[in-house]
Amino acid sequence: MASKKTLNVKNLEALGAARLADLLIDITRGDAAAKRRLRLELTGASGPAEVAREIRKRLNTISRARSFVDWTKRKALVNDLKTQHRAIVDHVADADPHEALDLMWRFMALANSVFDRCDDSSGAVIGIFHDACDNLGAIAEAAKPAQTTLADQAFRALTENDYGQYDNLIEALIPALGQAGLEHLKQCFITLSEEPLPKPNADDREVIGWGSSGPVYADQYAERRRESVVRMALQEIADAQDDVDAFIAQQSEEAKAVPAVAANIALRLLNAGRKEEAWAAINAVDEDRRGWIPFEWEQTRILVLDEMGRSEEAQAFRWTCFERSLSKDHLRSYLKRLPDFDDIEAEERAMVHALHNPSVHQALYFLVTWPAPDKAAELVLTRTDELDGDHYEVLTPAADELETEHPLAATLLRRALIDFALDKGRSSRYRHAARHFMACESLAKSIDDFGPFETHEVYQARLKAAHRRKTSFWGLIT
Repeated sequence: MASKKTLNVKNLEALGAARLADLLIDITRGDAAAKRRLRLELTGASGPAEVAREIRKRLNTISRARSFVDWTKRKALVNDLKTQHRAIVDHVADADPHEALDLMWRFMALANSVFDRCDDSSGAVIGIFHDACDNLGAIAEAAKPAQTTLADQAFRALTENDYGQYDNLIEALIPALGQAGLEHLKQCFITLSEEPLPKPNADDREVIGWGSSGPVYADQYAERRRESVVRMALQEIADAQDDVDAFIAQQSEEAKAVPAVAANIALRLLNAGRKEEAWAAINAVDEDRRGWIPFEWEQTRILVLDEMGRSEEAQAFRWTCFERSLSKDHLRSYLKRLPDFDDIEAEERAMVHALHNPSVHQALYFLVTWPAPDKAAELVLTRTDELDGDHYEVLTPAADELETEHPLAATLLRRALIDFALDKGRSSRYRHAARHFMACESLAKSIDDFGPFETHEVYQARLKAAHRRKTSFWGLIT
């Protein structure tokens, strides 16, 4: 049973309305955002129209503000924006979706001016606008405005999407736009793409930056930005209309050879039942790029092969992908399709392949996470000289996993981390290095035979001789 001191609704209700009112007045003293929220709640008792008027007034005030909001003032701005956003959704949307839709468009229109004067390094502000964009779609569906009117509003918003606040707008508005609205929006962007941009005289061109190929001009940037906006919008509209060919039409021949783009095209063709075209699309990737292609491209190629009934080729490609990247997903998928007992032999072959992988760190990560701790320990013991203590993101968790059953391997991993920190003078890592050293000291009691490796005492003596002046490290050893 919860204590009566626990902060929950039931215990607060027991205080009574009068006491809670006094507390709210006291708590919100000096907190403008909290006071505004209380006023909105009070206004809500008078109906959604009154709330809408209060919201509109506040949005106008925010839009007129010009002072810069640094990180110390960001929390107040975030709370203010959240309050107005939630007030539209909670107090207006259900009762008057038309009014709520207008208010939400006005709220979203604040984004550019807010970001122009705000430090949003935490991403808190953009998150509010993304949530509001999603809500806008639901409110529009309830309000049922004229589809062409909604499309025009969406078009204007997407051409003013300076900070990505409208990135999810088309997807959010699909139900409300319907096919008529989507088609109208599509034509708006096609028309925009065909409109000529003014070309300034050479002497009048404004330089806004510098790149590897020289100056970047304002008119160049405007043209590239417009091309990007049009392409992204037409791609999303094509997906909403299930128009595979329209999606493909937005990709240049060069882009079609990019693995991620090739995978996107192939998936859409496959979903449309166009298997042979999907096969051609997934294989449009340049041979030179196949050394670093993403997992998604490999998965899509396998999917296309399976859908075409070429299961043996798909299986062979799974193994090829595993050999190249040591992907656990590819290996599991490969083993799952083998007959009983064949999978055991294939798994052993995979472990041997991993042990001889050119990258000891990639192999270690795979063997530890597979998991195959015995093989991971074998890798460490046989390829100790290749360990690079700068890869702490791999070596540290590997040492943690191996220390119980394989204390010597764990010790060698921790020594690599210690040696790197001290040899390179990375004082920011001394605290971690000291922790690893003390772990090595503890693990030494579990190691009966160090074999060709130094005992802890010998290692400690060598470390002190080489780094005796690094007192900030030794001072951490307890």
